[in-house]
Amino acid sequence: MLRGGRLSPMKYRPNVAALIVNDAGQLLVCERSGIPGAWQFPQGGVDEGESPEEALAREIREEIGLRTGNYEIVKSKGGYRYLYPPEIKQKKLARHGHDGQQQTYFLCRLKPGGLRMIDVNQQPREFQDCRWIDPAGFRLEWLPEFKREVYRAVLNDFFGVEMPDHP
Repeated sequence: MLRGGRLSPMKYRPNVAALIVNDAGQLLVCERSGIPGAWQFPQGGVDEGESPEEALAREIREEIGLRTGNYEIVKSKGGYRYLYPPEIKQKKLARHGHDGQQQTYFLCRLKPGGLRMIDVNQQPREFQDCRWIDPAGFRLEWLPEFKREVYRAVLNDFFGVEMPDHP
């Protein structure tokens, strides 16, 4: 990537995402506010000085109202990366100076009573709805094209689900 007339390495924003499962092994997916049919996992950036675990707790609380006592982290894996497409990249570069995101995913199991604590009506509102699905029921067409490869890898790595090459 050329920056200021010289080649620079890609800059990835640290990000965390939550794979929240219930006792039946179902996975929580949330529908983005104002974008009907766009389902994803709770996720967000890691702030300066924050550990990935701290960012995860903050993002889950901010987006779906769950506190750390409502779930336990079972497993985590990082190194998932995607680049922003040109139309998003210009906005993100101007705001954060990043070319894409590098994500760490956390598999989180709900604790007893956690289910009733989920509330997407947080402010500012990220999601308009949520539902539980079998991990194999996730559909890549719910996502923008640039995120699909990461979700394909995550679903395989955490649940052994092989997604088709094309939605």
